[in-house]
Amino acid sequence: MLVSNHSADVSNTISPALDSHVDVLIIGAGPAGSFLAFALCRAGVRVRIVDKKEMRISTGHADGIQPRTIEVFQSYGLAKRFLKEAAQVRVKAYYVSGPEGGIVRTILEPTVGGSRYPFLATLAQSGIESLLRDAMGECGVYVEQPKVPMSLSLSADETELQNHSSEAYPVKVMLERPSASVRSKDGHHELASGAAKTAGAALGSADGAMQEVVRARYLVGADGAHSWVRSAVGIDMVGESTNFVWGVVDFVPESDFPDLRLTCAIRAKHGNCMIIPRENDLIRVYVHLDDVEVGDSGRLDRSQFGPDEILRVAQKCFDPYKLSAPQGFDWWTVYIVGQRVASNFSVKNRVFIIGDACHTHSPKAGQGMNASMSDAHNLAWKLVYVMRQWAPPTLLDTYEFERRKFAQDLIDFDKMLATLYSVTPRPGDKNHEQFVEACNTYGTFIRGHGVQYEASTITDITHKSIASGLVIGQRIPPGVIVQVADFRPYELHDLLPSDTRFKILVLPGDTSKPEQKAKLGAVAAEMVQPEGFVKRFTPTGASDDAVFDIITISYSHTPCAAANMLAIPPRLRSHWSKIFIDAETMCEHVGGNLYASYGVSDAGAIIVCRPDGYVGMVAALDDMAAIGKYFANFLHSTCAAGT
Repeated sequence: MLVSNHSADVSNTISPALDSHVDVLIIGAGPAGSFLAFALCRAGVRVRIVDKKEMRISTGHADGIQPRTIEVFQSYGLAKRFLKEAAQVRVKAYYVSGPEGGIVRTILEPTVGGSRYPFLATLAQSGIESLLRDAMGECGVYVEQPKVPMSLSLSADETELQNHSSEAYPVKVMLERPSASVRSKDGHHELASGAAKTAGAALGSADGAMQEVVRARYLVGADGAHSWVRSAVGIDMVGESTNFVWGVVDFVPESDFPDLRLTCAIRAKHGNCMIIPRENDLIRVYVHLDDVEVGDSGRLDRSQFGPDEILRVAQKCFDPYKLSAPQGFDWWTVYIVGQRVASNFSVKNRVFIIGDACHTHSPKAGQGMNASMSDAHNLAWKLVYVMRQWAPPTLLDTYEFERRKFAQDLIDFDKMLATLYSVTPRPGDKNHEQFVEACNTYGTFIRGHGVQYEASTITDITHKSIASGLVIGQRIPPGVIVQVADFRPYELHDLLPSDTRFKILVLPGDTSKPEQKAKLGAVAAEMVQPEGFVKRFTPTGASDDAVFDIITISYSHTPCAAANMLAIPPRLRSHWSKIFIDAETMCEHVGGNLYASYGVSDAGAIIVCRPDGYVGMVAALDDMAAIGKYFANFLHSTCAAGT
């Protein structure tokens, strides 16, 4: 039995430990943990989330949100509030040393291209956490803090580990709550009065007890780069630190620099720095501290630094422009650039780590918070399917398979970018050109659109030529289609919410053609058969659309007005809102390009979109057997569901 005990001497005077059960216990309430807690509780999972900090952060830390993450927010219904609070950065600029001294702008270009959200958005991590905490609060889940994990044990009984029903709780965690604190609903730390503490202890309530044993079906460590969970289960971090030291400072500036509201990379003879516009008139300045030495221990003596010292280095980079912080500093830090990836992302498919607990890197490309929440987004639906017993536990293997490969790709990219960013260009060298080229080459990866999962049980590339414009294993691209019933345009992504269902996009081509109409009729007929994938993989007693949401998108060479909803077989139009056409709208004159952009011919296709928005597979319109084979790889059939 794996055991970690960080509390060897527990006083006998404290109240007895309580004992509770939960589906998923999450340790760490940063963006990764909070996102996972929200996604799980939204799907009906019993989840608890605890954090050792006395109160949530109020300033600083991560702040950049990439376009793909905004798409994910949209799929959970979070984008509207986020975009209202965040700053939008649409243009980036590059500065270098001028021939006559000072710095000059060499390039001005869009921050993002080819995206539904063509911008980088910035909002302090505290704002992201508030957004997620409010969302999970609507499901009755609140961050419990401060609560400190003291010991962790994982059952050594292989039978229990393999039993993923609601009867098995193989993970046991001892939590301790400091005696002078209680948890408020919004997660802030409060001091409890002596009377409240005494009453709580006498009643044996969770708020009064100092210790609690939590038995969980699954444990997720989202507790940062120095993860207690990772250490407790013996997972190593593989990688190294560099000698590159950077300072970061947030403040409301006073300056004559013209591009403070753009993302700017300044690489001049006096040093390298980066500007990120923030909400509420703030800016963030990253500064390379090239005269700071890293000690033999690989640690910095942070007492030697402060925000004033960081700003003074930045002022040299900005010459001849002025830069000051008359209102003081909102937040600052100094860090050593390092890149590490965990040797494993899970243990026995019962303990998982996400976010900084499994990958650390520099913040230059704005990936930290995005990668962390993407880990949670990837893991959430897989946990749900296994807990519902719609899928075998082997589905959970794909979390590490997909996200560790991504993390390694991110580290490799970060090593290159951090090196280029931390080297001061010299006259005549190609360093600056290489830096700009790297930023452009890896643009889709940075934005999140280019993240690609390799072939696996849930990513089948066998028939990729049927939709040659799609990359199987990447997120499905956006596109405008028209609802046939009322000719209203819809962004396809808005029809693909993160509700744990697979989205089956049936693209029958032109249904006015007899051969395409016949193929579509055969598709509809097979879906109602017991051996069809819908019946076969929908659990007994569940609604017909519990696992699969079917959307039909036809195509016509004639104008949009020729569309007829009744041309679609009844089984495929369970509701009038499920029938669309790829055509230009009559009023807005948008749309009509989905088949072409996806590389789907007049013969049509079926596209399977996973619950996390990634393309799982494509098949010919009349190849229902291929779709059945795909789902048989990782879902229980009706005869096996619930066993």
